[in-house]
Amino acid sequence: MQNKPYRPAGPARSNNQNNRRGDRNAKQEQYAVNERITAGEVRLVGDNVTQGVYTLREAQRIADELELDLIEISPTAVPPVCKILDYQKFLYQQKKRQKEQKAKATKVVVKEIRFGPQTDDHDYNFKLKHAIGFLQEGAKVKAYVFFKGRSILFKEQGEVLLLKFANDLEEYGKVEQMPQLEGKRMILMITPKKK
Repeated sequence: MQNKPYRPAGPARSNNQNNRRGDRNAKQEQYAVNERITAGEVRLVGDNVTQGVYTLREAQRIADELELDLIEISPTAVPPVCKILDYQKFLYQQKKRQKEQKAKATKVVVKEIRFGPQTDDHDYNFKLKHAIGFLQEGAKVKAYVFFKGRSILFKEQGEVLLLKFANDLEEYGKVEQMPQLEGKRMILMITPKKK
């Protein structure tokens, strides 16, 4: 028998998978900078330079005089568009812009309210009060009647309950989806009214 080297169980990993710093550098290197720019001519844009088409050498010389980096912003344009900036500052501004866009994106929150087909008045009013609160916070409300076993026979009762619920919430939100039976649930969607 030959002695084989010990290898732990599990999938084989290449060195690149374990190198987290390498992954981080790969993300940062999304723009060609200084010597990594391969085009012969580039179009310079920005505040601190005279805009126009320059040879790569001339653009690099201008960047060196200003002690900044030559960054290729749009490599697909003909000629490629470059900007003269501090590269770290440029990356920081990009991250900041992405965070602002993420913050502006609205996140839709859906709150669920569950009813039985024979929900009594107290429970109904309690759930109605919660739904009003959810709609005032700007969340969507998904109200549904859950039918267990033979209670599916009362689907008309469930529909009446959901329509009454939609009617009571009329001043706080509008119906996005009318009561619809999906399996053992009858679902109603209500979105908040724009302020």
